[in-house]
Amino acid sequence: MRVDGRAVKASVRLKAGQRVGVTIPSRPPEILTAEPIPLQVIYEDAHVLVVDKPAGMVVHPGAGQRTGTLAHALLAHAPSTAGVGGPRRPGIVHRLDKGTSGLLVVAKSPAAYARLTEQLAARKATRRYLALVHGEIRGMEGIIDAAIGRHPRLRTRMAILPAGKGKRALTRFRVLERFKGYSYLEAQLETGRTHQIRVHLASTGHPVVGDQAYRRRTTPRITDPVLAALVERLVGVALHAAVLAFTHPVTGAPLEFVSPLPNRIDRILSHLRTSSRAPAGPG
Repeated sequence: MRVDGRAVKASVRLKAGQRVGVTIPSRPPEILTAEPIPLQVIYEDAHVLVVDKPAGMVVHPGAGQRTGTLAHALLAHAPSTAGVGGPRRPGIVHRLDKGTSGLLVVAKSPAAYARLTEQLAARKATRRYLALVHGEIRGMEGIIDAAIGRHPRLRTRMAILPAGKGKRALTRFRVLERFKGYSYLEAQLETGRTHQIRVHLASTGHPVVGDQAYRRRTTPRITDPVLAALVERLVGVALHAAVLAFTHPVTGAPLEFVSPLPNRIDRILSHLRTSSRAPAGPG
């Protein structure tokens, strides 16, 4: 949008007689084209596919990225996913943020898609994440139960909203290690809201390391040059979907998959373990 031919801030107050120009971008194509992008496949059969998504890969196309997504790669690897769950999200049952790595399950048939989405809605699937956050969390475990919805001003972000205005979101966590200025924890989703873990942890004053969207102004800057360099090379945020468990949608067999912590996060932990370990007590 431009006012009198100039780009302006969204908060600008218009005056009588000014000319406002709007350029509406074209919509992404409803039918995606398969792209032979390499995938790390953890498990596959005729009905489901479990992949380990790297940080930096977008799950499905949107305004910010229209090609090179996981959805494009899935169409090339498993053409049967076309049309499952929607034309632009082939077989995708749940998603991970671009900067988050880890496990995703994909349905290869409409029946598998319906049963997997039912499991997620009924909280019968298990999703556990590993996260490195700013600050030393008090206590060894906790529950964050706070509604999440679209940020009232920053529409690309989510926020904690008053009861009745957002959707209920619940995250359980336990501290695995504590360092000077940082905590390494495991978080388990009870619900699946957009950016849920990132928003919940940031709301407690402990944003995920590398998360510029939800980092607070009061979050201390990284003064250790080695640590700062490691975070700079993080390629996303220090959040990894490490465990995924669900019931097979056709056979009914219990399935559980584990993805090891990627080097991008492990390098930071290794540095913290040798330079700033904090007491292991409740804090």
